[in-house]
Amino acid sequence: MADIELTTAIQTLGHTQALKDGTVQPRGFAFRFEEVSPIIKAFRRMVRGLEFDISEMALTTYICAKSHGKRFTALPIFVVRAFHHGAILVNAKSGITDPRQLEGGKVGVNRGYTVTTGVWARGIMQDEFGVDLSRVTWVLSGDEHVEEFRPGSNVVSMPQGQTLEAMLLAGELDAAIGVASDHPDLRPLIPDATERGFKLLAEQGHYPINHTIVVKDELLQAQPGLAQNIYDAFDQAKQLYLARLSKGEITSPTKADQTYARVMQTLEDPLPYGLEPNRAMVETVIRYAREQQIIDRPFTADELFVPVQA
Repeated sequence: MADIELTTAIQTLGHTQALKDGTVQPRGFAFRFEEVSPIIKAFRRMVRGLEFDISEMALTTYICAKSHGKRFTALPIFVVRAFHHGAILVNAKSGITDPRQLEGGKVGVNRGYTVTTGVWARGIMQDEFGVDLSRVTWVLSGDEHVEEFRPGSNVVSMPQGQTLEAMLLAGELDAAIGVASDHPDLRPLIPDATERGFKLLAEQGHYPINHTIVVKDELLQAQPGLAQNIYDAFDQAKQLYLARLSKGEITSPTKADQTYARVMQTLEDPLPYGLEPNRAMVETVIRYAREQQIIDRPFTADELFVPVQA
Protein backbone atom coordinates (compact mmCIF):
# COMPACT_ATOMS: atom_id res chain seq x y z
CA MET A 1 0.00 0.00 0.00
CA ALA A 2 2.97 2.32 0.52
CA ASP A 3 3.11 3.60 -3.05
CA ILE A 4 -0.64 4.18 -3.45
CA GLU A 5 -1.94 7.70 -4.02
CA LEU A 6 -5.59 8.26 -3.21
CA THR A 7 -7.47 11.12 -4.85
CA THR A 8 -8.96 13.18 -2.04
CA ALA A 9 -11.38 16.10 -1.97
CA ILE A 10 -11.60 17.95 1.35
CA GLN A 11 -11.68 21.57 2.43
CA THR A 12 -8.62 23.28 3.83
CA LEU A 13 -9.67 23.92 7.42
CA GLY A 14 -7.68 24.54 10.56
CA HIS A 15 -7.89 20.86 11.46
CA THR A 16 -7.10 19.57 7.95
CA GLN A 17 -4.30 22.02 7.14
CA ALA A 18 -1.59 19.64 8.34
CA LEU A 19 -2.83 17.02 5.89
CA LYS A 20 -2.96 19.46 3.00
CA ASP A 21 0.52 20.92 3.58
CA GLY A 22 2.14 17.54 4.26
CA THR A 23 2.98 18.11 7.93
CA VAL A 24 1.07 14.90 8.69
CA GLN A 25 1.86 11.96 6.41
CA PRO A 26 -0.54 8.98 6.49
CA ARG A 27 0.69 5.42 6.90
CA GLY A 28 0.74 3.19 3.83
CA PHE A 29 -0.54 5.66 1.21
CA ALA A 30 -0.38 9.27 0.11
CA PHE A 31 -3.17 11.79 -0.33
CA ARG A 32 -3.46 13.32 -3.80
CA PHE A 33 -5.61 16.34 -3.12
CA GLU A 34 -7.92 17.81 -5.73
CA GLU A 35 -9.10 21.28 -4.82
CA VAL A 36 -12.85 21.63 -5.29
CA SER A 37 -14.54 24.93 -4.46
CA PRO A 38 -17.10 25.10 -3.09
CA ILE A 39 -16.73 21.69 -1.50
CA ILE A 40 -20.40 20.85 -2.14
CA LYS A 41 -19.42 20.26 -5.77
CA ALA A 42 -17.26 17.38 -4.58
CA PHE A 43 -20.24 15.82 -2.78
CA ARG A 44 -22.20 15.81 -6.02
CA ARG A 45 -19.29 14.41 -8.05
CA MET A 46 -18.72 11.64 -5.52
CA VAL A 47 -22.39 10.68 -5.26
CA ARG A 48 -23.01 10.70 -8.99
CA GLY A 49 -19.68 9.54 -10.38
CA LEU A 50 -17.49 8.10 -7.59
CA GLU A 51 -14.83 10.56 -8.78
CA PHE A 52 -12.66 10.46 -5.64
CA ASP A 53 -11.15 7.75 -3.48
CA ILE A 54 -11.75 9.85 -0.35
CA SER A 55 -14.20 12.72 -0.10
CA GLU A 56 -15.71 15.07 2.41
CA MET A 57 -19.50 14.79 2.34
CA ALA A 58 -22.49 16.35 4.06
CA LEU A 59 -23.90 13.89 6.55
CA THR A 60 -27.48 13.69 5.27
CA THR A 61 -26.26 13.58 1.66
CA TYR A 62 -24.28 10.53 2.76
CA ILE A 63 -27.23 8.91 4.54
CA CYS A 64 -29.45 9.50 1.51
CA ALA A 65 -26.75 8.17 -0.83
CA LYS A 66 -26.30 5.06 1.32
CA SER A 67 -30.04 4.38 1.15
CA HIS A 68 -29.71 4.35 -2.64
CA GLY A 69 -26.81 1.90 -2.66
CA LYS A 70 -23.92 4.24 -3.41
CA ARG A 71 -20.60 2.41 -3.13
CA PHE A 72 -18.80 4.30 -0.42
CA THR A 73 -18.85 4.24 3.38
CA ALA A 74 -18.11 6.90 5.97
CA LEU A 75 -15.43 6.95 8.61
CA PRO A 76 -16.39 8.55 11.95
CA ILE A 77 -14.43 11.70 11.11
CA PHE A 78 -16.64 14.77 11.53
CA VAL A 79 -14.87 17.72 9.96
CA VAL A 80 -17.63 20.34 10.11
CA ARG A 81 -20.01 21.05 12.97
CA ALA A 82 -22.35 23.99 13.46
CA PHE A 83 -25.34 25.27 15.36
CA HIS A 84 -28.44 25.86 13.24
CA HIS A 85 -30.90 27.89 15.30
CA GLY A 86 -29.88 30.98 13.32
CA ALA A 87 -30.36 29.35 9.92
CA ILE A 88 -34.08 30.17 9.68
CA LEU A 89 -34.71 33.71 8.41
CA VAL A 90 -37.99 35.63 8.28
CA ASN A 91 -39.04 39.02 6.98
CA ALA A 92 -39.20 41.34 9.99
CA LYS A 93 -42.30 42.96 8.46
CA SER A 94 -44.21 39.67 8.25
CA GLY A 95 -45.23 39.48 11.90
CA ILE A 96 -43.94 35.91 12.18
CA THR A 97 -42.33 35.45 15.58
CA ASP A 98 -43.10 31.81 16.40
CA PRO A 99 -42.03 28.80 14.29
CA ARG A 100 -45.54 27.35 14.65
CA GLN A 101 -46.81 30.23 12.52
CA LEU A 102 -45.05 28.56 9.58
CA GLU A 103 -47.60 25.74 9.50
CA GLY A 104 -49.74 26.20 6.41
CA GLY A 105 -47.10 28.42 4.84
CA LYS A 106 -44.08 28.18 2.54
CA VAL A 107 -40.47 27.92 3.69
CA GLY A 108 -37.53 28.18 1.30
CA VAL A 109 -34.59 25.80 1.59
CA ASN A 110 -31.24 26.70 0.07
CA ARG A 111 -30.38 24.11 -2.61
CA GLY A 112 -31.93 20.68 -1.92
CA TYR A 113 -34.33 19.20 0.61
CA THR A 114 -31.61 16.82 1.86
CA VAL A 115 -29.13 19.63 2.63
CA THR A 116 -27.87 18.98 6.15
CA THR A 117 -28.49 22.49 7.49
CA GLY A 118 -32.10 22.19 6.37
CA VAL A 119 -32.47 18.81 8.06
CA TRP A 120 -31.13 20.11 11.37
CA ALA A 121 -33.20 23.31 11.14
CA ARG A 122 -36.40 21.37 10.47
CA GLY A 123 -35.54 19.08 13.38
CA ILE A 124 -35.21 22.11 15.65
CA MET A 125 -38.57 23.43 14.46
CA GLN A 126 -40.19 20.07 15.19
CA ASP A 127 -38.50 19.02 18.43
CA GLU A 128 -38.13 22.37 20.17
CA PHE A 129 -41.16 24.28 18.89
CA GLY A 130 -43.69 21.58 17.98
CA VAL A 131 -43.98 22.45 14.28
CA ASP A 132 -45.81 19.86 12.17
CA LEU A 133 -43.37 19.68 9.26
CA SER A 134 -45.94 17.98 7.04
CA ARG A 135 -48.04 21.16 7.15
CA VAL A 136 -45.28 23.28 5.59
CA THR A 137 -44.55 23.56 1.86
CA TRP A 138 -40.78 23.42 1.36
CA VAL A 139 -39.54 25.46 -1.60
CA LEU A 140 -36.14 24.44 -3.00
CA SER A 141 -33.68 26.69 -4.82
CA GLY A 142 -31.75 23.77 -6.37
CA ASP A 143 -31.77 20.02 -6.89
CA GLU A 144 -30.45 17.06 -4.93
CA HIS A 145 -26.97 15.56 -5.01
CA VAL A 146 -28.54 12.09 -4.95
CA GLU A 147 -30.30 12.06 -8.29
CA GLU A 148 -32.56 9.14 -7.39
CA PHE A 149 -34.07 10.86 -4.35
CA ARG A 150 -37.72 11.85 -4.66
CA PRO A 151 -39.13 14.17 -1.97
CA GLY A 152 -42.68 14.20 -0.65
CA SER A 153 -45.58 16.06 -2.22
CA ASN A 154 -45.07 19.09 0.05
CA VAL A 155 -41.64 19.77 -1.49
CA VAL A 156 -41.59 21.99 -4.59
CA SER A 157 -39.05 23.89 -6.68
CA MET A 158 -38.63 27.64 -6.68
CA PRO A 159 -39.90 29.40 -9.85
CA GLN A 160 -37.20 29.98 -12.46
CA GLY A 161 -35.53 33.36 -12.32
CA GLN A 162 -36.30 33.85 -8.63
CA THR A 163 -34.13 33.80 -5.49
CA LEU A 164 -35.19 32.75 -2.02
CA GLU A 165 -34.09 36.12 -0.64
CA ALA A 166 -36.25 38.02 -3.14
CA MET A 167 -39.24 35.76 -2.49
CA LEU A 168 -38.86 36.23 1.27
CA LEU A 169 -38.65 39.99 0.91
CA ALA A 170 -41.71 39.99 -1.38
CA GLY A 171 -43.77 37.97 1.09
CA GLU A 172 -43.93 34.96 -1.23
CA LEU A 173 -42.17 32.86 1.42
CA ASP A 174 -42.84 32.88 5.15
CA ALA A 175 -39.26 31.89 6.03
CA ALA A 176 -36.09 30.56 4.42
CA ILE A 177 -33.38 28.20 5.64
CA GLY A 178 -29.71 28.54 4.80
CA VAL A 179 -29.92 31.86 2.96
CA ALA A 180 -26.98 34.21 3.48
CA SER A 181 -28.29 37.78 3.52
CA ASP A 182 -27.46 41.07 5.19
CA HIS A 183 -30.70 42.76 4.13
CA PRO A 184 -31.99 44.85 7.06
CA ASP A 185 -35.54 43.45 6.72
CA LEU A 186 -34.41 39.84 7.21
CA ARG A 187 -33.71 38.46 10.68
CA PRO A 188 -33.39 35.07 12.38
CA LEU A 189 -36.75 33.64 13.41
CA ILE A 190 -35.33 32.27 16.66
CA PRO A 191 -33.99 35.07 18.87
CA ASP A 192 -30.59 34.74 20.55
CA ALA A 193 -29.89 31.84 18.20
CA THR A 194 -26.17 31.57 18.93
CA GLU A 195 -26.65 31.54 22.68
CA ARG A 196 -29.45 28.99 22.37
CA GLY A 197 -27.10 26.64 20.52
CA PHE A 198 -24.40 26.88 23.16
CA LYS A 199 -26.99 26.45 25.92
CA LEU A 200 -28.25 23.20 24.37
CA LEU A 201 -24.67 21.99 24.03
CA ALA A 202 -24.00 22.62 27.71
CA GLU A 203 -27.30 21.22 28.98
CA GLN A 204 -28.03 18.38 26.55
CA GLY A 205 -24.84 17.75 24.57
CA HIS A 206 -26.66 18.86 21.41
CA TYR A 207 -23.85 19.54 18.93
CA PRO A 208 -24.91 19.00 15.31
CA ILE A 209 -22.65 17.31 12.76
CA ASN A 210 -22.57 18.65 9.20
CA HIS A 211 -19.79 16.83 7.30
CA THR A 212 -18.07 13.45 7.44
CA ILE A 213 -15.46 11.63 5.30
CA VAL A 214 -16.37 8.82 2.89
CA VAL A 215 -14.16 6.26 1.16
CA LYS A 216 -14.86 4.02 -1.82
CA ASP A 217 -16.03 0.58 -0.73
CA GLU A 218 -13.68 -1.20 -3.15
CA LEU A 219 -10.68 0.37 -1.42
CA LEU A 220 -11.96 -0.43 2.07
CA GLN A 221 -12.55 -4.03 1.07
CA ALA A 222 -9.17 -4.43 -0.65
CA GLN A 223 -7.15 -2.84 2.16
CA PRO A 224 -8.50 -3.73 5.61
CA GLY A 225 -6.10 -1.35 7.40
CA LEU A 226 -6.85 1.65 5.21
CA ALA A 227 -9.75 3.01 7.27
CA GLN A 228 -7.65 3.12 10.43
CA ASN A 229 -4.75 4.80 8.62
CA ILE A 230 -7.03 7.50 7.21
CA TYR A 231 -8.66 8.04 10.59
CA ASP A 232 -5.30 8.32 12.35
CA ALA A 233 -4.01 10.89 9.86
CA PHE A 234 -7.08 13.10 10.26
CA ASP A 235 -6.85 12.77 14.04
CA GLN A 236 -3.17 13.73 14.10
CA ALA A 237 -3.86 16.82 12.00
CA LYS A 238 -6.73 17.76 14.30
CA GLN A 239 -4.57 17.45 17.42
CA LEU A 240 -2.03 19.89 15.99
CA TYR A 241 -4.83 22.37 15.31
CA LEU A 242 -6.37 22.00 18.77
CA ALA A 243 -3.00 22.61 20.42
CA ARG A 244 -2.71 25.91 18.55
CA LEU A 245 -6.33 26.82 19.21
CA SER A 246 -6.09 26.20 22.95
CA LYS A 247 -2.96 28.35 23.20
CA GLY A 248 -4.49 31.23 21.23
CA GLU A 249 -1.89 30.87 18.48
CA ILE A 250 -4.28 31.29 15.54
CA THR A 251 -3.65 34.88 14.47
CA SER A 252 -6.65 35.41 12.19
CA PRO A 253 -9.34 33.09 13.53
CA THR A 254 -12.27 32.27 11.29
CA LYS A 255 -15.84 32.14 12.54
CA ALA A 256 -15.43 28.36 12.82
CA ASP A 257 -12.22 28.79 14.85
CA GLN A 258 -14.06 31.14 17.21
CA THR A 259 -16.93 28.68 17.58
CA TYR A 260 -14.60 25.75 18.31
CA ALA A 261 -12.65 27.84 20.83
CA ARG A 262 -15.87 28.62 22.67
CA VAL A 263 -17.03 24.98 22.51
CA MET A 264 -13.76 24.09 24.31
CA GLN A 265 -15.23 25.79 27.36
CA THR A 266 -17.76 22.93 27.46
CA LEU A 267 -16.02 20.08 25.65
CA GLU A 268 -12.30 19.35 25.94
CA ASP A 269 -12.33 18.34 22.28
CA PRO A 270 -14.54 20.63 20.14
CA LEU A 271 -14.19 18.29 17.15
CA PRO A 272 -14.70 14.80 18.56
CA TYR A 273 -14.02 11.97 16.12
CA GLY A 274 -15.03 8.33 16.57
CA LEU A 275 -18.55 6.95 16.71
CA GLU A 276 -19.10 6.62 20.46
CA PRO A 277 -18.78 10.31 21.43
CA ASN A 278 -21.00 11.16 18.47
CA ARG A 279 -23.53 8.32 18.61
CA ALA A 280 -26.37 10.44 20.02
CA MET A 281 -26.00 13.10 17.32
CA VAL A 282 -25.71 10.49 14.56
CA GLU A 283 -28.84 8.75 15.83
CA THR A 284 -30.65 12.09 15.95
CA VAL A 285 -29.86 12.93 12.34
CA ILE A 286 -30.87 9.42 11.25
CA ARG A 287 -34.20 9.96 13.03
CA TYR A 288 -34.65 13.32 11.33
CA ALA A 289 -33.86 11.79 7.93
CA ARG A 290 -36.51 9.14 8.53
CA GLU A 291 -39.13 11.56 9.88
CA GLN A 292 -38.49 14.01 7.04
CA GLN A 293 -38.90 11.23 4.46
CA ILE A 294 -35.32 11.35 3.22
CA ILE A 295 -34.86 7.63 3.88
CA ASP A 296 -37.56 4.98 3.98
CA ARG A 297 -35.98 2.82 6.66
CA PRO A 298 -33.92 3.71 9.73
CA PHE A 299 -30.23 2.84 9.63
CA THR A 300 -28.30 2.11 12.79
CA ALA A 301 -25.29 4.29 13.48
CA ASP A 302 -23.05 1.23 13.24
CA GLU A 303 -24.33 0.44 9.73
CA LEU A 304 -23.19 3.82 8.47
CA PHE A 305 -19.59 3.96 9.72
CA VAL A 306 -16.52 1.80 9.33
CA PRO A 307 -15.33 0.65 12.77
CA VAL A 308 -11.99 2.19 13.76
CA GLN A 309 -9.96 2.46 16.94
CA ALA A 310 -10.47 5.99 18.19
